[in-house]
Amino acid sequence: MTPHELVAVLEKHERWLKSKSGGSRANLTMANMEGSNLSGVNLAQGKLSGANLSHCDLTNANLSTADLFAAHLTKADLSGCNLYRADLRGAHMRGAKMKRAILKEADLRGGALLYGGPGNGKGLDFVRSDLSGTDFDDASLTNANLSGADLTDVSMNGADCEGALLTGATLMRASMKSCNLARADLRGSNLSGVNLQGAVLRDANLTGAMLAGANLRNADLQGAKLEGADLAGADTTGANLARSADNFSVQIQQALHSHYTWINTNGAMGARADLTGADLSHIDLSGVNLSGANLKRANLGGAKMREALLIMCDISEAVLAGADFSGAILDGANLRGANMDGVRLDGAGVGWVDIKGPNGQPTGRLWAANLTGARLTGSSCIRTNLRGANLSDCDFSNANLTGAILSDANIRDTKFTGANLTGASLPPPPDPDDD
Repeated sequence: MTPHELVAVLEKHERWLKSKSGGSRANLTMANMEGSNLSGVNLAQGKLSGANLSHCDLTNANLSTADLFAAHLTKADLSGCNLYRADLRGAHMRGAKMKRAILKEADLRGGALLYGGPGNGKGLDFVRSDLSGTDFDDASLTNANLSGADLTDVSMNGADCEGALLTGATLMRASMKSCNLARADLRGSNLSGVNLQGAVLRDANLTGAMLAGANLRNADLQGAKLEGADLAGADTTGANLARSADNFSVQIQQALHSHYTWINTNGAMGARADLTGADLSHIDLSGVNLSGANLKRANLGGAKMREALLIMCDISEAVLAGADFSGAILDGANLRGANMDGVRLDGAGVGWVDIKGPNGQPTGRLWAANLTGARLTGSSCIRTNLRGANLSDCDFSNANLTGAILSDANIRDTKFTGANLTGASLPPPPDPDDD
């Protein structure tokens, strides 16, 4: 298409948009406009399916509700372009620039093309949207449909993707810092290695999503659905990540429900929960009574356990790194060899418990919490009650033990290097000659 022909099409389209005589809707289907300067043009509602717009300058152009089905936009510059409700199914947008573009309610799914087969027969060819390497920084993708799209290595920093459909999309190694994905549907999507630092994922559906190795530092995942999501190796430091029990397997849900019944009926019904080695990372069990449960070697990393009752629990060799046990009661619990780096135990009770007999009366025998060999480096133990606990060989390096109670505790070989012990009550140091 020559420049003169293109100008004529644009002029008639402008008249058509204004309902003036002599106007006609732009039909640039399959047209070759590669490398053309179309900055600021108004092709709203235009027909551009299959058009070659590769390397075109479409900055600040108006392509709202345009038909761009299977269009070629490879390395095109669409910065600030209005693509509201545009049909971009099966479009080729590898390496395109979409900074500040408006893609609200745009359709970026794959699409099916009708083709003529052998003997003039007809068939369908499914074309997947190729958006890999595209720059969507600060773009508006509210309620856009990107289901199944290839978004490998894209940049979506600061983009608004609230309510977007991204089911089955491939977002490997994408940069999505501070991206708004609230209420987005990301079921089954591949987010391996994605940088979601500071991203908003409130109420997003991440069921079955692959988040292995993702950066979720300071991300907001409050209310997000994470059932079956793979978070292996993900960095969740500072993330607001809470998973209700409903997000876990049926077996885990049944074990918890049966335990609650066991607790509420004093053992007459239900059964003590045995969750040995279970992956309960980031679970929210705040205020729940799990006393007596078996959580040996369980993964409770990043769990929310505020004010939970965990009396006489076996949590030995478990991973509790980054978990929040503020105000929880862990009296008599077995935490031997547990990884509690960065754990929050502010105001928690991790001391001894008075053993009761079959008649429910105290026996006078005390059972102390056992933290032998546990690692609590960088933990927050402000006003934690550790009275009488066995803390031998514990590592409290760089921990905050302000106002903590350690009287009567066993602190033989316990490390307090760099720990804040302001106002803490400590037992007398052990006699090195005392075997």
